[in-house]
This record gives sequence, structure tokens and C-alpha cells, in this order.
Amino acid sequence: MPELPDLQVFSHNLDKALSGKKLKAVKLENTKKAKDTPAAFKKALEGETLERVYREGKELRFQFKNDAVLGMHLMLHGKLYYFEEENTNKHTIIELLFEGGKGLALTDFQKAAVPSLNPEVAGAPDALSKEFTVEFLKEQLAKKKTAVKKILLDQHIVRGIGNAYADEIFWEAGISPFSIASKIPAPKVKALHTAIHEVLKEAEKQIRKEHPDIIAGEIRDFMKIHQPKKTHSPTGAVIEQQELNGRKTYYTNEQELFE
Repeated sequence: MPELPDLQVFSHNLDKALSGKKLKAVKLENTKKAKDTPAAFKKALEGETLERVYREGKELRFQFKNDAVLGMHLMLHGKLYYFEEENTNKHTIIELLFEGGKGLALTDFQKAAVPSLNPEVAGAPDALSKEFTVEFLKEQLAKKKTAVKKILLDQHIVRGIGNAYADEIFWEAGISPFSIASKIPAPKVKALHTAIHEVLKEAEKQIRKEHPDIIAGEIRDFMKIHQPKKTHSPTGAVIEQQELNGRKTYYTNEQELFE
């Protein structure tokens, strides 16, 4: 699943390619996950000019000049493709055709990707927002007697962090992902907050460097810990694997366990 750094780059590239263009046609090909009808998408978006594309948590948002917003959650296997005049991509969920012939298709062979109209603004702060402060993180961790990794992955607490980057963040902070959230001391919570920003921003930088025009996929080859083929961390510790809530967690004995 694309995570925050991936989507940050996608949104930048989509904004650069499509903003300022008038939407000629929108076609909802698969209504399995959409809460609105094809007619509702057409009424809200067709004939309107795209003002900007941005990211909210794990979603892409397309804002039009009439203030209508198209949301796209790619889920696990959703992919975006440009097309010219006619969309020939298989498993299309929704397609957008702009005046001039440039189009964008959201596909998903599992049919799980979610297009939405005017999605609600979530209550939880984005991981890179000003609202996500050290104090906020301290308050959230202090309430929980569960593994700290579960907290970072809970989109109702903080939005944007996924499984892979959570492992990178905990390694960078020197904290075991299995630590009990409420047992982590204040200096380590601060280190965790710092690691969140540093890891996500550095990942975005690496993705832009390696694939400057990317709008789909996941780039993971620069990761230090969450790498199936890696056996040791950059400092030489053995990388272990263990499941946590059905997800593979990568960690080392360098990371301090608080329990």
C-alpha cells in the first residue's frame, strides 16, 4: 500500500500535470466502494477546473474551483495511470478525462480502491501537520497500554503512517515497536516524534530523486530495516521479523523495549 511519502510525491506530480485543466468527463466504472452514484460524480465535477491536488493522510484529494473535492484512497493495490483520449486500462475504478485529451485512471484488480465526493475532514492530525506535536503524541501514548506500533498505525490517532515506515521510524528512534505505549519515557517520546518527521521527509526526498515523475507504486529500496532481503541493520544488528496484528514487523535488538 502506498504510504505518506509515496502519496506526497504522487500528489505533487499530479498537481503539476493536471492543475488548471477543465474536467471534460468523469466515469465511475466500479461502484463497489463508492458512496456516491455515477450521476453525483458527473454533476459535481464535469465542466469544472481542477484547482489543486494534495494529500490528506493516506488519501489523494482533487480540489476543483467550485469547491468540490474528489477523494481517492488507493488501498492495497490501487494504481494511477495517465492516458490520452481513451482509457484502455483494465480494472478501472474511476477515470477522469480533461479538455485537451489528457486523462487519469484509478485502477484496482481487487476493486477495493475508494473514490469519494467531498470526503469528511478527519479529526486525527496528519503525521506531518503542525497539530501533530510532541505533546499530542505524549498524551496519546500515555492513554494506551498496548504495543506502540499499533498507535502509529491507527489512522484515528495519527494519519499517514503505514506498516513499512512505522518500522523505519521505530528503528530510527531506538524504540522497540513492541514497547507498551504508556511506558515509554518522555525523552524517548520526543525522539519518536523527531524520527517520524525525519524518516517521512527523507523517504519523500529519496522517492523524488529516484523516480521524479512517479504517480503509482511503492519505492522501498532505500529502507534500512523494513526490507525482506536485508539481514542486518546499518549498524550491524540482525534484523528480526515478527507478526504484530497480522502484519510483519522488522526490528533489531538495538531498539529499547519498554514494558
